[in-house]
Amino acid sequence: MQFSSTPGVAIVGAGAMGCLFAARLAEQGARVTLVDVDRERLSIIGRDGITLVDDKGARTLVVGASLAADVAGPVDLLLLFTKGMHSAAAIRSVAHLASSRPIALTLQNGIGNAELLVEGFGAERVLLGTAHVPADLTGPASVETHGFGSLDLGGFTAEAHAHAPAVAALLEQAGFNAHVADDVNAAVWEKVAFNAALNAVAMICEVPNAGMDNDPGRRLAAKVVDETADVAAAKGLGLDRERIVATIDAALREHAHHKASMLQDRELGRPTEIETINGAIAREGARLGVPTPVCDTLSDLVRIIELAQRNTAKG
Repeated sequence: MQFSSTPGVAIVGAGAMGCLFAARLAEQGARVTLVDVDRERLSIIGRDGITLVDDKGARTLVVGASLAADVAGPVDLLLLFTKGMHSAAAIRSVAHLASSRPIALTLQNGIGNAELLVEGFGAERVLLGTAHVPADLTGPASVETHGFGSLDLGGFTAEAHAHAPAVAALLEQAGFNAHVADDVNAAVWEKVAFNAALNAVAMICEVPNAGMDNDPGRRLAAKVVDETADVAAAKGLGLDRERIVATIDAALREHAHHKASMLQDRELGRPTEIETINGAIAREGARLGVPTPVCDTLSDLVRIIELAQRNTAKG
């Protein structure tokens, strides 16, 4: 398949990644609609556009912004960028777009999002993958990214995989280093290992990447990578441990001031994605009989902090 020069793209989730992809795709001529539940932010984005700051400089792009119920098709590509705990509700909210048979792609952190997309859009239309792209919201309608950024994607099924090259080409045109992965499930698990190694520790210790660029931080990261690779191996997936560790090293070195998403969630009093990252690794390990003591402990520590925050908010 090939996209037209002005494909219709719906991006569900107006966080940092959603805004970044919306801006870059709009810059290449796509008809982009950013979908979210925050009416105030949608109003600002619809009025002012999205200001993007990257290694090319700063510019503002015009992007559509809408509540899910108000989005009309047809849509050629749907990108899901909500937090994992919101995926099911977000997919239900845009289920009416399935009538135009878009390709649906998740580049979210964590495990299980593609399966939810399959329920709404069909296995033959669903792609999944990973995004190693640092992005930070710097305002309600502004996003900043610098340094390396790469995407890996592939099909949920062999039939879906046939759509991956066209989507990768579209994302390449938008300035992303996009690759069609031979084994996308292994790529997803490698990204889960990366996120699990950094996010929970950053949230618990309340430190940016620089705060983990030390011997204890790297020891914890290495143990999480080992546990994740062991669970993946039990599923028949071979992960490249050295590549995961090298990606962690690059993140700590090149993005020292970046705050992991779970840390940002803690600072804003929001729930984290622990259940689709470290928690998901631990649950899958328990199901397969693979011990995951570090992921178990990190997950419980994050849960304790979240419970304390909720209790404080109630009191």
